Amino acid sequence: MATNTIIPIKSKTPKNKYDCLKCPGYCCSYPLIEVTERDIARVAKHFEVTVEKAKQKFFRFDKGEKSWVLRQQEDEHFKKICRFFDTTERRCTIYMARPGVCRAYPGEPHCGYYSFLEFEREHQQDPEFVATT
Repeated sequence: MATNTIIPIKSKTPKNKYDCLKCPGYCCSYPLIEVTERDIARVAKHFEVTVEKAKQKFFRFDKGEKSWVLRQQEDEHFKKICRFFDTTERRCTIYMARPGVCRAYPGEPHCGYYSFLEFEREHQQDPEFVATT
């Protein structure tokens, strides 16, 4: 006996409980954002430069971590932020070519900073408030 009942398929990926477009870029302000050789090659391709040129211009080798990391720039809210972050629009300028660690962040449906930010914006009664602590 056939029925026309539609059974919804449950998504295996939980829905995110944050909106990066409403965030001032907290994760982009981490002091060290480690990248892989593949990430460097992706950024080099994005800017149509050699891997060596990309390393010189966009990354630095951190001797303490013994790895390549993103260079930073000054930021009014977090002091330092990723060099690819547009500090006026508060957006990533290389979103399609961003490093793997950025693609994976935060790795779960909740972002602790975003939850904190929502709480502070509500209590400050300011939808644009930037919490820096």
